[in-house]
Amino acid sequence: MINYDLVVVGGGPAGMAAALKAEECGVKKIIILERAETLGGILEQCIHTGFGLQYFKEELSGPEYAGRFIELVNKSNIDVKTDTMVLNISKDNVVTAVNKDDGLLMFNAKAVVLAMGCRERPRGALPTLAGTRPSGIMTAGTAQKYVNIDGYMPGKKIVILGSGDIGLIMARRMTLEGAEVKMVCELMPYSGGLTRNIVQCLNDFDIPLYLSTTVIKTHGKERLEGVTIAKVDERFNVIEGTEQYVECDTLMLSVGLIPENELTTGVGIKMDPVTRGAYVSEMRETDHPGIFACGNVLQVHDLVDFVTLEAQIAGEGAAKYILDKASFDNAEYIEPVKGFGVRYIVPQKMNIKSEKDIELYFRVGAVYPNAKVVLEADGQVISSKKKIKLAPGEMESVTVPVSVLKTLTKDSNVTVRVEV
Repeated sequence: MINYDLVVVGGGPAGMAAALKAEECGVKKIIILERAETLGGILEQCIHTGFGLQYFKEELSGPEYAGRFIELVNKSNIDVKTDTMVLNISKDNVVTAVNKDDGLLMFNAKAVVLAMGCRERPRGALPTLAGTRPSGIMTAGTAQKYVNIDGYMPGKKIVILGSGDIGLIMARRMTLEGAEVKMVCELMPYSGGLTRNIVQCLNDFDIPLYLSTTVIKTHGKERLEGVTIAKVDERFNVIEGTEQYVECDTLMLSVGLIPENELTTGVGIKMDPVTRGAYVSEMRETDHPGIFACGNVLQVHDLVDFVTLEAQIAGEGAAKYILDKASFDNAEYIEPVKGFGVRYIVPQKMNIKSEKDIELYFRVGAVYPNAKVVLEADGQVISSKKKIKLAPGEMESVTVPVSVLKTLTKDSNVTVRVEV
């Protein structure tokens, strides 16, 4: 058994930022456990730019963004074990892991930060996609790894199902590599990606985006030969007579991300059914004492900059738990209420005795043009922000100031809603 103050599970942008923040706050013995061969997480294969605009105030590629944090970790006193798979976390915060050099490892931790990221939803999770199982059907992230890391060309005639950011970025990437991207199909009546990616990846390259459209069948035995697409109604049922055959040799799926929460559920931590991440406080502590969560394992983010900021909150929270555990015993929590148009809010509970402003992150459930984001406390409007457009693909936030927190009681009601 190896004793550590803090064990961070995951060495991507969230894990590194949390570990660095905890060290900055005074935690002495920290280790990052990463199952890949290097730190950096998914950023290593994201060679496009657009990272760091919020955090560093400059445009970086994924490897450049990761590289800055890897350099800081290397200069710190934080221990790192890569190529190490965490198997489980016990009720008393003992982390069991394994790697080829050390064999089975057990870490006794005062606190744990979960930063495992997320994975893509595969074809098997799409009940409406019928047909054969030829080669040429893959997730957009897999295709990204083939092109950017391995140097392989997945195909020449591409159809992309789903307009998430990875799918949009791969539409541009495949076009730049010389492939013909025939279309991007999206089941919903709106895109699931950032507006900037729709403009830069589709509009700039004249790649059509078909909304309320899905792939209903694949064709081909050894290799994909084509797909059948069709329009869907408001209940997502296929509209008969709208079927269309599209010749292609590759179908890329960008149909959602799923937080990697097997370790989280293994401990018995309370989960949010909407985010599929843990139920957390404003310090990102789960309902299991001493275990914190951040990054895409908590909620799927659009920007890595927001992942970093959230991880720093978790790192600071873990440090406070390690160095001043008693302060957590005096907390008094209330749950922010999801008003009209709001699909979820993170954190799911907040300490009204907090000495800092609390940022509430949320997503809307539909597209709302020319709307307002309204924050209310006990029926009084605290803030009202005008928005040109609110969309499910873009995370929003509101701030609950300390001055407001001081007026709240355990029976208070804090609501975030959309006003159209």
